[in-house]
Amino acid sequence: MNKKQIRPFGVKDEIGYVFGDMAGSFVNLFVDAYFLIFCTVFGISMAAVSALMLFSRFWDAINDPIMGSFPDRWMIGKSGDKFKPWIKIFMLPLALSGVLCFFNVPLEGIALHAYVAFAYVLYGMSYTGTSMPFGAMASVVSDDPIQRSKLSRARSIGGTIVGIVGLSIVPVVCFDKQSNILPERFTLIAVIFGVLSIISYFVLLNFTQERIRQNSEKAEKFNYGKVLKATVHNRPLIGVMVATLGSMLFITGSNQVRSYIFKEYYARTDVMSIISLATIPILVICFPLVPKLVAKFGKKATLMAAIVSSTIFSVIPVVMEIKNVYIYSALVVLGTIGQTVFTMLIWALVTDCLDYSEWKFNERSDGSMYSLYTFSRKIGSTIASTGVSFGLAAIGFVSGSNVVQTAEAVNGIYFLVNIIPVVTCILELVGVGLIFNLNKETTEQMYAELKAK
Repeated sequence: MNKKQIRPFGVKDEIGYVFGDMAGSFVNLFVDAYFLIFCTVFGISMAAVSALMLFSRFWDAINDPIMGSFPDRWMIGKSGDKFKPWIKIFMLPLALSGVLCFFNVPLEGIALHAYVAFAYVLYGMSYTGTSMPFGAMASVVSDDPIQRSKLSRARSIGGTIVGIVGLSIVPVVCFDKQSNILPERFTLIAVIFGVLSIISYFVLLNFTQERIRQNSEKAEKFNYGKVLKATVHNRPLIGVMVATLGSMLFITGSNQVRSYIFKEYYARTDVMSIISLATIPILVICFPLVPKLVAKFGKKATLMAAIVSSTIFSVIPVVMEIKNVYIYSALVVLGTIGQTVFTMLIWALVTDCLDYSEWKFNERSDGSMYSLYTFSRKIGSTIASTGVSFGLAAIGFVSGSNVVQTAEAVNGIYFLVNIIPVVTCILELVGVGLIFNLNKETTEQMYAELKAK
C-alpha cells in the first residue's frame, strides 16, 4: 500500500473496530450462549458435551499458538498489511461454522457425536483465525496510547451491541410460550448472524487501516522461544490472563446457564430479553464516563472499583434465595455494570502488556503474544462450558426436548447459575488487584520511555 493512501487515525478507524468486534461476536456469543442448550435437542448427554469441549480446548492448546505466530512469521498478500489478510482467510469459515453448530442434522449415535465435534472444532479454529489478528491489529493501527485506548473502547462496544440487540431476540424467537426449544429457529438465527458477521468484517477491512509496517528482515528473525520467555516474565500479561479467566467464566458460563434458570426455575424466558435491553443505559453511561475515570484514576484503579461493585451484587443471590424474577433480574443488571467496565478496558490493558514486553525485554511479537492471551480466554470459556456441563449432570439435569426437571435439579440450577459470577469476581480481583502491576504512574513512565526510544 502506498504511504500516501494511508490517512491519519480517526473516527473511521474506531467505527471499523466496532464492526470488527461485532463480526466475531455474532458467531462467538451465539455459540457460547446457546450451543450447550441446543445440544439437548439431540439428547446428547452433558458428559459427552463436556468431553467434546475438553478435547476442543486440548486441540486449541496446540493450534492457537501456532496460528497466532502466522502473522509474525509470514507476510501474505500485496497490501503490506500484517493482520488483515488472515482475517480474510478465516471469516467465511467462521460464519459457516456458526451455522453448522446449530444445524438440526438427521443423525444419531456415533455419527451425530462426530458431526457435533466437527462443527465445534471448526468453530474454535475459525474463531482463532479471525479474533487473533483482529485483536493484535490494534498495535499496527496506531502507536499512540490514547488512540489505542479508543480502539479498545470501540471493540467493547461491538460485542456489547451484539449481546444486547442480537442475543436479546434469541429467547423471543427460538423458544415457544412454554419455553420449549424451536430448533429450526436456531438454524435461521445462525444463518442471519453468519451473514451479518461477513458484512461486519468487510466494514472492518475497509474502514480500519494498518499504519505501522514491519520490515521483512525482522520477520525472518522471528524466534518463538524468545516470545514464550518474554511472556512468562510479563507480570502484567499474566495478571490480565488470570482476570480474563474469570471474565470468560462470566461471559460464557453465565450466558450458557442463564437460559436454564429462567426456563426451569422462573419459567420466564421472556425476561431474558428485558435484561439485555436494560443493559443499554449502562452502556450509554459507561461509554463517556469510563475514559474520564481512567484519565483521573488510571485503568487499574477504575477496574478495581468496578470489580468490587460487581462482587457485591453477585454475592447477594448466593447468600439469599431470590424468588421474585424481577428482583433477581435487577441484581443481574446491577452486577453487569462492573463487568461492562471490565470489558471496555481489558483490551487497552492487553495493549499495555504488549508494550510492557517491548519496554522490559525488547521483544515485540504482537500476533504470537496476543494468541497466548486469547488462549487464556478460551481456557476460561472451556472451564465455564465443561464446568456447567458437569454441574448440570451432577444435579440430575436430563437432556431432551420438553423434559420436566426434578425439584432438586431446578434448585441446583439456581445455585450453579449464581455461583459463577462470584468465582468470576474472585479471579478478577486476584488478576487485576494482586498480579497486574501497571498503575497510572508506572504506565505513564513506560510510555514516556518508549516514546524516548
